[in-house]
Amino acid sequence: MRRATAFLTALILLCTLPAATAQVRHEIHFPDLPDYRTLKCDFHTHTVFSDGVVWPTVRIDEAWRQGLDVIAITDHLEYQPHKQDLPTNHNRPYELVAGRARERGILLIRGAEITRDTPPGHHNAIFLSDVSPLETEDFYAVFDEAQRQRAFVFWNHPGWQGAERGTWGEWQAKLYEKKQLHGIEICNGGSYYAYAHGLALEKKLALVGNSDIHDPSLETERTRTPTEHRTLTLVFANEKTIEGLREALFAGRTAVWYQNQLIGREPELAAMVSACIRVNPPHHRAGNRVWVKIENLCELDIELQRVGEVGPGRIKLPARATALVRIDAPAEALSAGLPYRATNFLTGPDQSLSVKLVVPDR
Repeated sequence: MRRATAFLTALILLCTLPAATAQVRHEIHFPDLPDYRTLKCDFHTHTVFSDGVVWPTVRIDEAWRQGLDVIAITDHLEYQPHKQDLPTNHNRPYELVAGRARERGILLIRGAEITRDTPPGHHNAIFLSDVSPLETEDFYAVFDEAQRQRAFVFWNHPGWQGAERGTWGEWQAKLYEKKQLHGIEICNGGSYYAYAHGLALEKKLALVGNSDIHDPSLETERTRTPTEHRTLTLVFANEKTIEGLREALFAGRTAVWYQNQLIGREPELAAMVSACIRVNPPHHRAGNRVWVKIENLCELDIELQRVGEVGPGRIKLPARATALVRIDAPAEALSAGLPYRATNFLTGPDQSLSVKLVVPDR
């Protein structure tokens, strides 16, 4: 009887204890490159400390759940619609969540959005040590201070108020001349700016793409698809540290994940395609016909279009899946490599990456 009573008491206690809530993370699958880690980053987010509608802790929890490695909270310096409710303290969002970010293994970058009429438009400065000194009316003095703090500066959403107002002007030219402009946001949320993309290539500036999120993110593993997802920057860094990230950004080793596209420079995109596509040896042959399993290890539905006369005209490799492909080609063509274009790996506006599909013998 005593044993039964003790068991019942223990069972009641167990049932009334609060359940531990597991933090569940849904990884974003883009492979590391040779010598580099692929870091999934969002360098443009907002909270109630400017015109966002969430407390800073929400941004860290979202980043963890959605598989990000790096996040910057970049509240506006000059635009604070909640100013009557929250005192101006530009460093406070970072201070509130620095510990939470460390607990979740998220690299948190201190940043700010320099918010002026267009032109000259908005710019983000990240890797700041102290945001407050950037709050000054003199436009160029802001960037002098950012440079003093070794900040990485990029021009935000150049075309958001129309193509004419978002052109390269005297402000950007002067910042560029003083080495105070280091990147351009070619994708912002659901928008892609082809003009900005071309500018980034012409001026050798880093390609950046971000969410610019203001509301709570409703993205989950179920809602995320190759086309519908948070716009991010992939940074190819030597290591997952602030200094490793800073070095990679200043070196321009980035790509932008936007809708079902990866946008970047040829060396990084070529290395990524090579890491994403795994072609298996043929498992069945019939004359010059072979059946091959091709694995796709990334979040894109990789779209290949044939160049020349050999191989299927188009091949679609679904994200994180294996496709069965029949190829009509002599053995020597398979081993030499079939020329294709990866049409959703953009090396420039309307320019896609050249790739070769090499089918191994064994």
